Amino acid sequence: MQLLQLFPFTSLLKKYSPILTLRLLFIILASHAPLCFSQASTTVKAPHPADLVLKDAVIYTVDASRSWAEAIAIDEGRIVYVGTNEGVVSWIGQETNVLSLNGKMILPGFHDAHVHLVSGGIELSECNLLGFETQEAILDAVGDYAAAHSEEEWIRGGGWELPIFPGANPHKSLLDAVVKDRPVFLTAADGHSAWVNSAALARAGINRTTPDPPYGRIEREPTTGEPTGTLREEAMHLVTKHMPPYTTEDYLEGLRQGLAMANRFGITSIQEASASREILEAYQTLDLQGKLTARVVASMKADLSRGVAQLPQLLAWRDTYHSSHLRTHTVKIFADGVIEARTAAMLEPYLDQQTSRGTLNLEPESLTQLITALDSANFQIHVHAIGDRAIRTTLDAFAEAQSQNGIRDSRHHMAHIQLIDSIDVLRFRPLGVIANFQPLWAYADTYITALTEPTLGPARSRWLYPIASVMRTGAMVVFGSDWSVSSMNPLDGMQVGITRLGLKDSTGLSWIPQEKVELATMIEGYTINGAYLNFEEQETGSLEVGKAADLVVLDRNLFDVSPQDIHQVRVMLTLLEGKTVYKAEDW
Repeated sequence: MQLLQLFPFTSLLKKYSPILTLRLLFIILASHAPLCFSQASTTVKAPHPADLVLKDAVIYTVDASRSWAEAIAIDEGRIVYVGTNEGVVSWIGQETNVLSLNGKMILPGFHDAHVHLVSGGIELSECNLLGFETQEAILDAVGDYAAAHSEEEWIRGGGWELPIFPGANPHKSLLDAVVKDRPVFLTAADGHSAWVNSAALARAGINRTTPDPPYGRIEREPTTGEPTGTLREEAMHLVTKHMPPYTTEDYLEGLRQGLAMANRFGITSIQEASASREILEAYQTLDLQGKLTARVVASMKADLSRGVAQLPQLLAWRDTYHSSHLRTHTVKIFADGVIEARTAAMLEPYLDQQTSRGTLNLEPESLTQLITALDSANFQIHVHAIGDRAIRTTLDAFAEAQSQNGIRDSRHHMAHIQLIDSIDVLRFRPLGVIANFQPLWAYADTYITALTEPTLGPARSRWLYPIASVMRTGAMVVFGSDWSVSSMNPLDGMQVGITRLGLKDSTGLSWIPQEKVELATMIEGYTINGAYLNFEEQETGSLEVGKAADLVVLDRNLFDVSPQDIHQVRVMLTLLEGKTVYKAEDW
């Protein structure tokens, strides 16, 4: 009787069908009967056959005991059995779809804790420069795209890598040589710089007398002051406000493209990193159509110029934009920029710009005021913070919000956190702040070797992406991709987090090897910890009876694969609530 009083029978009836609710109640009650169940499996006779059974698998459940199993049964989108091949037999009937996986691996569906799903999807149909490694290849691609899209008023796209150009500062003359008749606007892969041609500067009225906007910088010729064609941070908006706005269909198609990619990589839950009203509407539209194939927490982008005055609007959006797979209880704040463009806020000056420590997008008092107000309104807060000064200032703001509002289950988090002062590494756990790393960046690529380490020096560079150090403090750590900045594939991020090497480098020396992380920990960061970030750990993130059947099937057991080969493992099947949202062609 005491168990019945504790069991949320009424709430389950509201969410699930009466039949499935009774079945789940039966399982819970039976699990408390002596000798009827083991922790990892059930042998009780099933009330009736399941919809789907996956057997002969290697299942890493990521439950509290980190149990292993070999079969799983799914009914009405819920997991009703996890255990042995023998035990699953009672869940198989004439109508049950039974799949033998022949040793393939099953994991909980992956969670991407920081991704730009809509804007990245839109970029796929524009002038996409991701993956090009030389100036010549980039310019050829821009010229080819312009020739193939003569009807477009603007040529826009992005994905160019900053280290390809001297000083991360591409010149307008390069674009002028391939596109003279129309304005061109191309964002860098990191999204914090843009490269434009002379026609775009003219259309926006930008010349040598144009002042830098707040929180932005127009790169200029050192002798004349003329714009070079590279715009940093908010300076990009001097041009974008003159560009044709995206249509409703552009946002919807971008989301469809982004979702398809996410599902192909085994992703079933995301946190959208920076959502405008148009992006929120796209998510809700697809969800109401039954076509949102991932669980979404959308971080609404804060307008830093409005500060606390925007709180009523954010509250209204939180009330308006929520549906079965969409929640908008999170607000995104950009605390600073990026190290490569010297816009990240640093405790000490950049070595190649001795008068600069970068820029905080909000002064500490204003940031604290905004964070405290959002926290008081029960928002989760999602902060972009890259430089050590931005990270410390944000931690200080969270501490002050706790002091004023009290401690609650807020699950605030900071994304990127590239350079953390060693003192501040210790502050995440006591404050309950979740560390949201992008592990794919944690190796010595040209961003690090050409643009980051030279301006920091070895002592500071030691604390770049200190994932293991933060974990050792007991702080909660989650992982995201920041796509379209970099690959969305969680397996790519896992490999780099484990090896601290590039995906194609299996022989070199690990970069800052003391920050390498074990495979099991990487899996947690992409599954149960990601679910915790989104307040969904009771619903998803592990493979347990009663939870949603969100899972991914891999062609191999990750624990049997060489760490340098993890990125070659393939996703064969992705299920969201028991429904197939991706299946490999050769499945």
